[in-house]
Amino acid sequence: MNIDIRRSIKENFKDSSNEEIIESIESAISDADEITLPGLGVFLEILWKYSTSDEKKSIVDKIKKGL
Repeated sequence: MNIDIRRSIKENFKDSSNEEIIESIESAISDADEITLPGLGVFLEILWKYSTSDEKKSIVDKIKKGL
């Protein structure tokens, strides 16, 4: 079976409030459940796509700091 994860995640969250998205992200991180990693990856992809060059640098700096 071929599942389009990106489309599925976007469809699942398209009508969500900011608070619901925040709750989902925080829950995924605190639960440390590997099943949620693809969804977080889709969120990162969206964030990256809509970020300026300076924002991308800041994101990478934060990721590097966390590593």
